[in-house]
Amino acid sequence: MATRMPTNSAGTLAAFLKDRRTRLDPASFGFSGRRRTPGLRREEVAQRANISPTWYTWLEQGRGGAPSADVLNRIAKGLLLTEAEREHLFMLGLGRPPEVRYRGDEGVSPRLQRLIDTLEASPALVKTATWDVVAWNRAAEIVLTDYGTIPAGRRNILRFMFLTPHIRAKQHDWENLARFVVGAFRADAARAGAVSEVTQLVDELCSGSAEFAALWQENDVLAHGDGTKRLKHPELGDIELEYSSFAVDGRPDLNLTVYNPIDSKVADRIRALARRPKG
Repeated sequence: MATRMPTNSAGTLAAFLKDRRTRLDPASFGFSGRRRTPGLRREEVAQRANISPTWYTWLEQGRGGAPSADVLNRIAKGLLLTEAEREHLFMLGLGRPPEVRYRGDEGVSPRLQRLIDTLEASPALVKTATWDVVAWNRAAEIVLTDYGTIPAGRRNILRFMFLTPHIRAKQHDWENLARFVVGAFRADAARAGAVSEVTQLVDELCSGSAEFAALWQENDVLAHGDGTKRLKHPELGDIELEYSSFAVDGRPDLNLTVYNPIDSKVADRIRALARRPKG
């Protein structure tokens, strides 16, 4: 027996589908003929979505059972929905968001880069679900590492932790930090639907670091919303930073982490170094 949507959800889904259908230009899809109403006809949407015209008509009439995820994905493609609209379609049709579809590195928007650049004393970086660093500010170059000197395909936090000796040497309590990083990395990759994308990286790390291989085999999963980080810095000495992590709206594959110096004198020194000309 087909599962039925609540009446109010069915009606809202029907209205959403009809609204998006009427916004599309038939000529751009090769459909012709005189029309009494704007947009595509129901049977044209069904054709584009490769589903039954009767089934699509029922959805727009608030009838029938709840559509499957496959049907909703086909309709979303047929109606040229954005990712936000596709998620809304799933919430209306199934009461849950769609499964995550991982997107590879597309960089960050200029707006987000300008935002983190305003944080003169607070190192900030944006990383993907596979922990590749794709954006950072001047304070991050000073306190963490100068990512701009590293080839784009190698700016990975796991590689820094396990395969880069001078970065490892800056960490306090490396063993516990490494365990935390591996558990948080595993959780991020799974949450973003990027498990298959990290296979090559994991193989590289297992080959290059017995410590990583051992931690990966433990299958720990950890969260990393906020906390503290201690570093041995060549110019600033031993420093302690508080950090908070934030999801980037509309980009489930990206995470923004901001580090804030606990000591105001350290913040002043970072700010001074950030203002110093590079080179």
